[in-house]
Amino acid sequence: MNIIAKRSASWVGGCVWYLERRALQESPRRFLHLLRNVNQQWVTFQHFNFLRHMYVTQLNRSFNQQIKPKPEPVPSPFLEKASLDEAKTEIYKMRPLSPASLSLSRKPNEKESIELEPTPVIEGSIAVGTETKEEKQWKEMKLRVDDLPGILARLSKIKLTALVVSTTSAGFALAPAPFDWPCFLLTFVGTGLASCAANSINQFFEVPFDSNMNRTKNRPLVRGQISPLLAVSFAACCAVPGVALLTWGVNPLTGALGLFNIFLYTCCYTPLKRISIANTWVGAVVGAIPPLMGWTAATGSLDAGAFLLGGILYSWQFPHFNALSWGLREDYSRGGYCMMSVTHPDLCRRVALRHCLALVAMSAAAPALDVTTWTFPVIALPINLYISYLGFRFYRDADRKSSRKLFFCSLWHLPLFLLLMLTCKRPAAQGDAGGPQS
Repeated sequence: MNIIAKRSASWVGGCVWYLERRALQESPRRFLHLLRNVNQQWVTFQHFNFLRHMYVTQLNRSFNQQIKPKPEPVPSPFLEKASLDEAKTEIYKMRPLSPASLSLSRKPNEKESIELEPTPVIEGSIAVGTETKEEKQWKEMKLRVDDLPGILARLSKIKLTALVVSTTSAGFALAPAPFDWPCFLLTFVGTGLASCAANSINQFFEVPFDSNMNRTKNRPLVRGQISPLLAVSFAACCAVPGVALLTWGVNPLTGALGLFNIFLYTCCYTPLKRISIANTWVGAVVGAIPPLMGWTAATGSLDAGAFLLGGILYSWQFPHFNALSWGLREDYSRGGYCMMSVTHPDLCRRVALRHCLALVAMSAAAPALDVTTWTFPVIALPINLYISYLGFRFYRDADRKSSRKLFFCSLWHLPLFLLLMLTCKRPAAQGDAGGPQS
C-alpha cells in the first residue's frame, strides 16, 4: 500500500509540475500566488477546476469577465418634497457613480459628456430644495373684497340656513291665520340672520376639530381665509339685528325662541358633540324650533299644531342625520366627535327606523289637530312608507349603500312632505280670521 501511495503522489506531483510550468510560461503574474499555495498545501479538486478554468479563458479571450457600466443616476421624483439638506445628501451620494462606473472601451469624449450631463440635474435639485424651503415659510394671506361674500356664505353654512328658513316659512304658512307679508318678511330675515350667527359661532368653536376631518377641513376658518375676530364680528352683526327683528318687528315670543335656539346650538349642542351621543337629540330640538318660530310669528302663541310641526321636523332629522353620519364614521372618529354611528352603531340604526315610522303616525295626527284635512295622511302615505322601507333596509343591512339611499331620500322627502301639508291645509274659520283657531 505504501508503494501505491508513493507512486500516486509522484504521479500527481508530476502533473502539478507540468501544469505549473505551462501556467508560468503563459501568465506568470496571474498564477504565482496560486502555485505558492499549491506547493504548501495538498492539491484538491478545486485547484484542478480553477486551473482548468484559467486555461480555457486564456485560449478564448471572449470568456473573460468584462466591466459592465452602471446605469446613470436618475433624479428621484420625491426630491421635490425633500428639504435642502436632504437634497444635498442625495446629490453627494449620486456624484461618485459617474467616473467609476464608466466602461474601459468608451472614448474620452463620451466620458466628458457623461460627466457633464448630471450637472443641470444637480443644479435643478438644489433650486427645487430652495423653493420648497421658501414655500414652507408662513406668508401673509390677503383677503380680497370680491371673495368675502362667498367666504361669509360658507361660514354661515348657507345651505343649512336655507333649510332653516324654509321650515320657518312652512310653519308661518300652515298657521291658522291670515298671511301677513310684512310680518313674513321680517320673520324670514330675522330667522336667517339668527341661523347665520349660530353657524358662524359653531365653526369658530370647532376649528381644531374640523381640521382633522375631510368633510370640514376646507372651511374658511380652518384654511385661514378669514380671521377669528372677523368671524365673531360677523356672528355678532347677524345675531343682534336678527333677534331684534324677531322681538320688536314680529313678537317677543318669536324673538325669545330665536335667542334660545342660538344659545342651544352654540353653547349646548356644539360642546356636547365631543362628550355624549345625546348631542343628536339636542341637535334635533334645534332643528325643530324654526317651524315653531314661524307658527308663533303668524299666531303669537304656541298650540298643538305648532308642536306637531316641531315634532315632524324633530323626527325627520334622525333618519337624515344618522344616515349621513354612518358614511362619515371615520371622519367623526378622527375629529373626536361622539356620534351614535361611531360608538353605538346598533342604536343609530334603530333610532333612524323608529322615527321613520313616527312620521307616519304624525301624518295621521295632523287632521286630528285641525292642521290639515283628512286627505293629507292618504296622499303622504306613499312617501312615508318609502322612507320607512329605506329605514328598515338601513337597519337590516347596516352598510354604506343603504345609508346613502336613506340620506338622499330624506333630502326630497321633507320639502315634498311640507308641500303636501300646504296643499291640504285646513281653511281658517271665518270668525277667527284675525287670530288663531280655538
